Amino acid sequence: MPRAQLIRRVRFAAAHRYRRPDWTEQRNTEVFGMCARPNFHGHTYTCFVTIEGSVDPETGMITDLGLLDRVLKEQVMVRFDHRNINLDVPEFAEGLLVPTGENLALFIMERVQAALGSNVRVRRVQVDEDETLSAAVTNDG
Repeated sequence: MPRAQLIRRVRFAAAHRYRRPDWTEQRNTEVFGMCARPNFHGHTYTCFVTIEGSVDPETGMITDLGLLDRVLKEQVMVRFDHRNINLDVPEFAEGLLVPTGENLALFIMERVQAALGSNVRVRRVQVDEDETLSAAVTNDG
């Protein structure tokens, strides 16, 4: 059966710092460079969420767009927009997830998939920090 994809994009502004508390400051700087600086830094992120599913013959859609938008608001915008990811998002607190683009994309994929349920599949999440750097995770399974 043919499958369709729908891509929704959201933008959020957030600050972060790459740091592992179990490492010395020197090692953090060697591995993470300027991203390890203690004063944090920010980005206006663009997040692309691609969902995949069968097209409903009645609606012509793979999911209720209002539902998708509510999920993205709850799981992405409320959680990250105008936040310090290291300080305001518990899963990225000191010693837990390092707020890299890769970890953000994976985290968002898992939360959005759980909220949408099994009727559609979150196929891909891409997080752009700026026009020169993006991270993406793909669910091929």
